[in-house]
Amino acid sequence: MTVMTPGSNIPLTAVRVAVDVAAPVRLDVSGLLLGANGKVRSDDDFIFYNQPSGPGVTYRSGGGTAPDAILVDTGALPAGVERIVVTASPDAAGQTFQGIEPTATLRDADGGAVLATFTPPRLATETALVVVEIYLRNGAWKARAVGQGYANGLAGIATDFGVSVEEPAPEPATTPVAPPAPVSPPVAPPVPPVAPVDPRVSAPVPPVPPAPPAPPAAAPLSGGKVNLDKGRVSLQKNQTVSLVKGGRPLLSQVRMGLGWEPAYRGKDIDLDASVIAYGPQRNHLDSCYFGKLSILGGSVKHSGDNLTGEGAGDDEVITVDLGRLPADVTGLVFTVNSFSGQKFTEVAKAYCRLLDAATGEELVRFDLTTAEPQTGVMMAKLIRQFSGEWEMTAMGDFVKSRTVRGMVKPAAQSL
Repeated sequence: MTVMTPGSNIPLTAVRVAVDVAAPVRLDVSGLLLGANGKVRSDDDFIFYNQPSGPGVTYRSGGGTAPDAILVDTGALPAGVERIVVTASPDAAGQTFQGIEPTATLRDADGGAVLATFTPPRLATETALVVVEIYLRNGAWKARAVGQGYANGLAGIATDFGVSVEEPAPEPATTPVAPPAPVSPPVAPPVPPVAPVDPRVSAPVPPVPPAPPAPPAAAPLSGGKVNLDKGRVSLQKNQTVSLVKGGRPLLSQVRMGLGWEPAYRGKDIDLDASVIAYGPQRNHLDSCYFGKLSILGGSVKHSGDNLTGEGAGDDEVITVDLGRLPADVTGLVFTVNSFSGQKFTEVAKAYCRLLDAATGEELVRFDLTTAEPQTGVMMAKLIRQFSGEWEMTAMGDFVKSRTVRGMVKPAAQSL
């Protein structure tokens, strides 16, 4: 076995090799197929958890118990592909590699023998790395240790190699930017204001009193999150609530209630509530819906199908025993689909709410006040934190899908 240093290379003695990247934290590992110009041929050449296979290159999830890996079959690579770069970035947004240096292990994919290892040294502000590359030189395939860091995450790597990265559009400014107000008071003493005189009457018009200041909003915790210390929370889209009270996890068993009403009298709308479970690498574990009322050993259960939305209260309920969820379950996405095909613009009062399963107390509520002409919506997600606590985020993101099957991929992207 060879211990590589930055810039060193070895000839490959196996046609099929695997590169796994391990670290003390969860990593997103990916591979890019590059041509002679150092660019991908198209976005299909970017191989990662949500696009796990390409010609000659495959992403393999470790399922949370082993490192993720990129498998390269040099004999199956298409003509024109001369280099495969293996990248890694911490799963937590904004986390750097300082103190969590990753180690790449190059193996014979068939026999499992270790060919080389590489740990990039002296990492600090990097949030993404090109760890190693498999490259063609004079008709022979080799591996090189790289360790090139990027401070702008995986998007920076992808952009460098020609992958299209969609950037969120900047929000339009609502008011022009005014110059800063002077800090020090004026030197001259203030002159009492003179009330303006209305020429139509003899008496001066009294000055308009200033509007009272708006009551201060409740200050969120760091990161824009709130907790349940002050009781029930009403979320807006993209807001997050930590399921803790007094710094401790509040409960282990919760119910997610989802409800709606037909917007037009006499028109039945069959909506289906579901929950999709994911592992550490956003890998789909299972889905709980009207056709599969219990998953993950009974830790997630569905109340059954409501075909019309009739009746007061929650139309469908999903009970989640957070304490019994398998350790590899790190994310749950709650969805609603219009199985009957009507768009959500024909649905009124759609909402989801989180309740204490033991007492029935409503803890969190998210009312979907705007709708789009689509047949699926991701209502909320529960994410397990490294501390073991769970956080709920209101989503309200619409998808074109009448069934939960079509929600699996976009829900994974939302985690």
